Amino acid sequence: MKDDERQTRSYLMQLFERHGFNPRSDLGQNFLIDLNIIEYVVRNGHIQPTDIVLEVGTGTGGMTTFMAQQARHVITVEYDANMHTLAGEATRKYDNITLLNCDALKNKNQLSTTVVNAIEAQLQANPGSHLKLIANLPYNIATPIVSNLVASDLPWDRMVVTIQLELGLKMSCKPTTSNYGALSVWLQSQCFVKLLKTLGPTVFWPRPKVDSAIVQLTPNPILKNTIGDRVFFQDFLRRVFQHRRKLMRSTLVSMYSKQLSKSEVDEIFLGHGIDKEKTRAEELSVTELIALAHTFQEQISQKINV
Repeated sequence: MKDDERQTRSYLMQLFERHGFNPRSDLGQNFLIDLNIIEYVVRNGHIQPTDIVLEVGTGTGGMTTFMAQQARHVITVEYDANMHTLAGEATRKYDNITLLNCDALKNKNQLSTTVVNAIEAQLQANPGSHLKLIANLPYNIATPIVSNLVASDLPWDRMVVTIQLELGLKMSCKPTTSNYGALSVWLQSQCFVKLLKTLGPTVFWPRPKVDSAIVQLTPNPILKNTIGDRVFFQDFLRRVFQHRRKLMRSTLVSMYSKQLSKSEVDEIFLGHGIDKEKTRAEELSVTELIALAHTFQEQISQKINV
């Protein structure tokens, strides 16, 4: 990172005071001020000269310019008009940055069309390039950004993001733990998820009230290819973990009451060696849930096609 682009706490405070701005807590604006952490995040992104990097939460553009020195192109998204103005000043001398002032999400289940179009345009203009998400994600949109990128058909090959520690634990945890749920299984069914580092509040300005984490995700195409229908699987997970303390049998009987009888649900459980009298969703591994969802999807499809 160049010396004139090091956005320390004192630099940011002076910058905001000069422009008459204040960080917005409602948008999760907590800026990374520890330069070692910024460099750690970017270093673990393994940015190559051919990479297209997506950043969500540009802020004042400090990490953006650092990544632009290494990547083919950086597409960075900032919702707040004030931050967009500051980032524009910080990044104006770079011709390989696309700075978008928009919501990164179309809705909670889809990335913004504007963002997707910008990514696809850069990928098309640079054949052989790879897409990476490297960002200090605003807490309030971290889950849908990561989840929806995984759900998309965009050819991403690495994510390195700073997020709330609790969310990082949900993404990376194992069965039977309190954080294990639909998000854990959805991500781990298609990615290798690794919690790289825990961060205290002092590395941010303003300081958040909770700890944060740096999480790395890389694709797991072999496991992903065992999922029969990803749309069905995502819905299956969301609904089966909605009442996590209920027995899976009663949840699934209710979920698919119009498509399958109780005895048919029992047969599926028997075929998978699952104890219908004791098993809860949180006790099943990722591979077990993939296989179970696939069987339910097949059985329902067969009935529809008869």
